[in-house]
Amino acid sequence: MRTIGTVSRGVRCPVIREGDDLVKIVTDSIMDCAAEQNIVFNDKDVVAVTEAVVARSQGNYASTDAIAADCRAKFGTDEIGLVFPIMSRNRIAICLRGIAKAFKKAYILMSYPSDEVGNHLFDEDLLDEKGVNPYSDVLTEQKYRALFGYEKHPFTGVDYVEYYGELFRSEGCEAEFIFANSATAILPYTKTVLCCDIHSRERSKRRLLAAGAEKVLTLSDIMTASVNGSGYNEAFGLLGSNKATEDTVKLFPRDCQSFVDALQKSLCAATGKKLEAMVYGDGAFKDPVGKIWELADPVVSPAYTSGLEGQPNELKLKYLADNDFADLSGEELTRAVKESIAGKEGDLVGNMASQGTTPRRLTDLIGSLCDLTSGSGDKGTPIILIQGYFDNFAK
Repeated sequence: MRTIGTVSRGVRCPVIREGDDLVKIVTDSIMDCAAEQNIVFNDKDVVAVTEAVVARSQGNYASTDAIAADCRAKFGTDEIGLVFPIMSRNRIAICLRGIAKAFKKAYILMSYPSDEVGNHLFDEDLLDEKGVNPYSDVLTEQKYRALFGYEKHPFTGVDYVEYYGELFRSEGCEAEFIFANSATAILPYTKTVLCCDIHSRERSKRRLLAAGAEKVLTLSDIMTASVNGSGYNEAFGLLGSNKATEDTVKLFPRDCQSFVDALQKSLCAATGKKLEAMVYGDGAFKDPVGKIWELADPVVSPAYTSGLEGQPNELKLKYLADNDFADLSGEELTRAVKESIAGKEGDLVGNMASQGTTPRRLTDLIGSLCDLTSGSGDKGTPIILIQGYFDNFAK
């Protein structure tokens, strides 16, 4: 049998600028990599491109002034309640700066002890020490400071309450903080709310409206159309954005399906094989030390070709070895396992032999692999080539 299974390669390319022909650049980079490394392509190889360079090639940026203008137009009020902004200088701070420009006062509801993606305001063990119930207790900033002091994030060295407060004040917007884990805790302060959470935003919006909020939007409702020539994202708005400069954000890329379809066509023409293509952002995994769940984008993959649809349908090799074929060994065991895999059912849901396999979408798994391969720093590999992902022990 072939001894190599899945291989993930980070592929370098020129620095991408607005207006670049990204389909051509990616295809050329993949072919250059193949020539350099003597790579033989196969059907179902995957080429993935990070959302950052897709958005950059589109010029999909928005200024804080554009964000402010959109907020003014959509809310038409001087006060706003902000529910559950995550703690990130890269992900949301510049968005908050734009929001601050639009209002005179903001009530900012922070979840505690952490935000939804695992950034902690303080060590969760302090809840027990201080006798605080995070499911029911609503804290003012004064009460929060009295209980937990001025904790700084262990990785960034930032006190996010202080940081966000100063950010709003610097734009002439008064900021008042509330700490609670129910979105409705904002309603005694204001009935006009912008939900800043990511994956729980629709639930927060639904609960707020049911509890008497008068107007509720989410970050996915802001910057859904161009404002004075700015970029935009009709599906995700400000979600998935990243800091570009101190007064601009790079938005999540738009029209990604057209891009991956064109890329697949280009790659198939260049290689003679049916490759799959996808755009990826954050992976979906949790850091066991820092407790941060990586996925701050609204989705792992905003677009992919049809061959990447679905979930793995796999048997657990150790289950077969320890149960069905416990009395076999050597080549006889190998042959029996291969035959089981080759003859497996089309859908293994509920089959004990699939117990323990990863029940996640293929695009979430492959996108996470891509994110780990490319990293988020200076590796310079925004293109990922994955081979052998759809192979198994029987092939």
